[in-house]
Amino acid sequence: MSSVQQIRWGIIGPGTIARTFAEGIAHSATGRLVAVATRNTDKPGLGDAFPGVRIVKGYDRLLADPEVDAIYVATPHPSHAEWAIKATRAGKHVLVEKPMALSAYDARSIFHEAQKAGVFAGEAFMYRFHPQTGRLVDLVREGTIGEVRIIRSSFGFNMGAYRPEHRLFANDLAGGGILDVGGYPVSMVCMLAGAAGKKPFLEPVKVSGAARLGPSGVDEWASAVLKFPNDIVAEVSCSILAEQDNVLHIIGSEGRIEVKDFWFASGRRGGVGRIQIIRGDRRQAIEIEEKRHLYAFEVDAVGEAIRAGRTEFAFPGMNAEETFANLRVLDRWRASVGLEYEIETAARRTVNIAGEKVVAGDGVPRRYIPGLVKRASTVALGFEFFPSFAAASLTLDAFYEAGGNLFDTAFVYGAGKTEKIFGDWHTSREVRRDDIVLIGKGAHSPLCYPDVIAKQLDQSLERLKTDYVDVYFMHRDNADVPVGEFVDAMDDEVRRGRIRGIFGGSNWTRERMDEAIAYAERNGKTSPAALSNNFSLAQMLDPIWPGCVAASDDSWKDWMTTRQIPNFAWSSQGRRFFTERAGRDRHEDEELVRVWYSDLNFRRRDRAIELAKKRGCSPIHIALAYVIAQPFPVIPLIGPRTVAELEDSLSAIHIALSQDEVRWLDG
Repeated sequence: MSSVQQIRWGIIGPGTIARTFAEGIAHSATGRLVAVATRNTDKPGLGDAFPGVRIVKGYDRLLADPEVDAIYVATPHPSHAEWAIKATRAGKHVLVEKPMALSAYDARSIFHEAQKAGVFAGEAFMYRFHPQTGRLVDLVREGTIGEVRIIRSSFGFNMGAYRPEHRLFANDLAGGGILDVGGYPVSMVCMLAGAAGKKPFLEPVKVSGAARLGPSGVDEWASAVLKFPNDIVAEVSCSILAEQDNVLHIIGSEGRIEVKDFWFASGRRGGVGRIQIIRGDRRQAIEIEEKRHLYAFEVDAVGEAIRAGRTEFAFPGMNAEETFANLRVLDRWRASVGLEYEIETAARRTVNIAGEKVVAGDGVPRRYIPGLVKRASTVALGFEFFPSFAAASLTLDAFYEAGGNLFDTAFVYGAGKTEKIFGDWHTSREVRRDDIVLIGKGAHSPLCYPDVIAKQLDQSLERLKTDYVDVYFMHRDNADVPVGEFVDAMDDEVRRGRIRGIFGGSNWTRERMDEAIAYAERNGKTSPAALSNNFSLAQMLDPIWPGCVAASDDSWKDWMTTRQIPNFAWSSQGRRFFTERAGRDRHEDEELVRVWYSDLNFRRRDRAIELAKKRGCSPIHIALAYVIAQPFPVIPLIGPRTVAELEDSLSAIHIALSQDEVRWLDG
């Protein structure tokens, strides 16, 4: 695209904000509106609202239009992520009306898809590009009011009364103040807290909120207190049923700054904005006159980014990391007041983030594991880090759609939340139980006793919404209990049909495993046939958690080669040791230093880096490929926190290492 060619815009969703944005395009220097997509072309006033613009029936038709370069997504909040992702997959640049998505997790998926497609993606906070905002940042950075200590910001209005038919009160449309307007004060205070520290933004370390949840379950007025790492405290509030003063207050050691309706700046169609600086009895007004349309700044910022080949905004726009930080604050604010929309629950969120039915893929190879009838994917997915079904379902969907069918759960993960999420996921997606291989675990310390296995499995199966698991591990060992008692308890579950594959020990020693196998053979019991110990290219020097056992040294390798017992290996990539977080001169991460730092491991890390350069991949990919390439069955358990991390890990399973390379990595 040449530097003089205009960006041809299309708009999805012809509502009020779309009309305002269309005015911004008309007054911009870089853009031209060519089409607006609607699902109802008979809606009165469309031609008048968008004069001279093609009206397209159906959003998909707009995405297929070769005359459109960039899409502005102006649909209701719940469909922002869906249509943003569909737009990027169609090769369109995309600007999404705030909030970019319902959560930071959803927003990450948008940016990930945009990165893969090589297109621009951004969140539409128009005030960020106005000269008034830049002047505010300069005043804070220059220390005009001394050291910033408190920031107060609000965006609130009064709809007059509860109106169940209006989108702002609709639970299905993610109504309420926090998502609709709360992002404005939050984004402002995060930017100003950053400016005080000469950074683009800061994310608060603490968020504590309160809200009134109305009859439909959405927030009608809400406030939150934010504490930043530089000790700035911010108070933010929003409302749809309370008229607020909407004044930004920046309070410093030597004075304060006040701005009325900061997001409105000098007005939608231009005018004069005012920044008030108060020091004791003295007041100074800085007037910023601007004739340009407020939204034209935003349109041109997108246009300039696209022309420069950038895939996200430069400051003062919000790049991907700032959008994530802003949404994480809104996520924490909502969580602190108990606000979860019904559309985020398994009962309603039955399709993937792109609005499509979840279907099994074939990109991840499957293998036969000794003792299992079903073929299982080369790697198993663990997902214990997610706060909700909506967050976890992104990764679960992506793993299954890539071809993964092996899932790692445990009774203790998230106090049962992980198991419940998985049960909700496979039933809401109508995934055939015969197509998935499910790992369960129980008897974790301090309840590491044979008589708790059946009781915990009762609860696990209820949460998992199934009547059996394929693989089951005793999560820890208790050497004070005769090993035969554990074998008897597990054998009972096999005979009851609640374990229909293999069982074994997680974090068990070779000696206890041998003893358990021998006991089973002597007494006609089902023999332990699986292990779940740490195994990786880096040897674990000190247990990550109490009771952990690693199986990475030569003695363990000889045992596993002889026994051919599959090891479902946790921390198979050395928990960040093969990333830039580690290094001989880096000691910030106490766990990394304590668990992995040794001359042997660093020499292996050096070789992984060298081999990665030859293979055109990352050292962490080599670390995972090393685990898979062992001459005994090892199934890595991976725990990605985002879809991007998942896809990055899955790329390693196609790296085939020779046995010479495996031995060379070992040294």
